[in-house]
Formats: sequence, structure tokens, C-alpha cells
Amino acid sequence: MTRIKPCAPAQTEDEHRPLTAEEAGALRAKLPQTSVWKVVGLQAMVAIAAALLAWLLTGRLSVVWSVAYGGLSVVVPSALFARGMSSRLTRASLGTAVAGFVLWELVKIGLTVAMLFMANRLITDVLWPALLVGFVVTMKVHWVMLGLGHRFRPKVKS
Repeated sequence: MTRIKPCAPAQTEDEHRPLTAEEAGALRAKLPQTSVWKVVGLQAMVAIAAALLAWLLTGRLSVVWSVAYGGLSVVVPSALFARGMSSRLTRASLGTAVAGFVLWELVKIGLTVAMLFMANRLITDVLWPALLVGFVVTMKVHWVMLGLGHRFRPKVKS
């Protein structure tokens, strides 16, 4: 039986060195981040467009309010999350950023669930299928931003 000898990993001196300021700037320019406020804004536009489309397709006010409230159940908690994560306190250190993310995500989930529970009290003749359509369509904006995010980023001159 032949044994295969483990080979020593080839490590070079520059393999684990920190980036210089110029290298970090070039990396940021190459991979710009999309603002969370752009995502919230696009969610709001999609919620409005879904409500208008519901008006055009059905002409029923109960459908329009249900679709709009479903979108609002995504936009309001997302805006609160974005505001919480962009605060100076949350960005103070890595630990506060992680704790802030967990806290604001829990707030976002709790507010979303509370808004969905309040739908029957706030909307007369709520139509749950329409509400869920507005909710899901607005929530999926994140995936659109991931797929088409390069179109929403500012152009970087090389």
C-alpha cells in the first residue's frame, strides 16, 4: 500500500498582508455597495405600482387597499431597519454593528408580524390573497436589486 505524503502549503509573504489605502480604494471602486435606502425606495415604488396595477385590473378599492397594505407591511419595517442600521451608534464598532443588526432585524420582523395582525382592524373587507401578493412582490425587491444592482450603482470612472 502506497501512502500519499501531504505536501506543505506554499505560502508566500504577501498572501496574508493587509491592503494598502490605494488597494482598498480600488477594491471599493470595483465592488461598490448599493445603499439600503435605494432598496427601501424601490420597495416603496413597487408597492405603489402594485396598488395601481390592482386598481387598473380590478377597479375594486378593497383589492387596492389590501395590495397597498401588503406592500406597506414590508416598506415601513424595512425603513425602520435601515434607519436603525445607519445610526452612528450602530456603526461605532464591529460588536455594536452585529448587535445592532440582530436587534433591528428582530424589530423589523416584529413590526411586520404586528402589521399583518392589524390588517383586519385597519382595512375594511381585507382580501388576504391580494394583501399577500402586495407583500411578496414588495419583499422580492431585494432579489431584483441583487440581480440588477449594477444598474442602480453610480458609474465609477477608471
